[in-house]
Amino acid sequence: MSAAPHEALAGATADEVLAWADRTFGKSAAIASSFGVEDVVLIDLAQRHAPRLPIFTLDTGRLPPETYDVMEEVRRRYGVAILAYAPERAAVEELERTKGFFSFRRSIDERRECCGLRKLEPLRRALLGKSAWVTGLRREQSVTRTGVEVVETDAAPGGILKLNPLAAWSEADVWRYAREHALPVNALHARGYPSIGCAPCTRAVAPGEDVRAGRWWWESPEHKECGLHGRGGR
Repeated sequence: MSAAPHEALAGATADEVLAWADRTFGKSAAIASSFGVEDVVLIDLAQRHAPRLPIFTLDTGRLPPETYDVMEEVRRRYGVAILAYAPERAAVEELERTKGFFSFRRSIDERRECCGLRKLEPLRRALLGKSAWVTGLRREQSVTRTGVEVVETDAAPGGILKLNPLAAWSEADVWRYAREHALPVNALHARGYPSIGCAPCTRAVAPGEDVRAGRWWWESPEHKECGLHGRGGR
């Protein structure tokens, strides 16, 4: 591939993006998964087209049990290890000791502090030494993700490549694939949770609401990111 990956893969299919990642990076790239339906679709595609890529998750300590159920189903179905990265114990204990157990609901800054401890710091460890990471981000998911590109340069984890093979997929595309391949699906999806994060920060959405309306529902839509997927890179 002579052109830069940003241009060469811009119109590529998810299969093609994953196969390129496998050829180019192998185990030096990794799939990030929070085990919503998009991420399980991504894992299934990767098992077919990029089997060398390891899978990691950020175990914040506050995930709903239904998410762990999917993790275990995926682990058994594909015979793969799920590399779980937990937050630093001392930092979480200090936050809860000094600010309580729901400080993240008091302000955007305090919510970002909690996300920083439970997600961003573990993500830095997960990506240490990696050349690229692969996510299930889609443009259709929210107002904060409409500009998602198939290939981006992610400034936050040190300028590594970030690949979003499902960027152009619709919600219907995702569910069609999940049904056709009988994939394990988080039970919360059927209970009105299109987007699933930590249990205290996620609620069901009403018909017609944005798919991420249930995430940090006390905040305005343009703030609804934890920092994992900043829009600073190309």
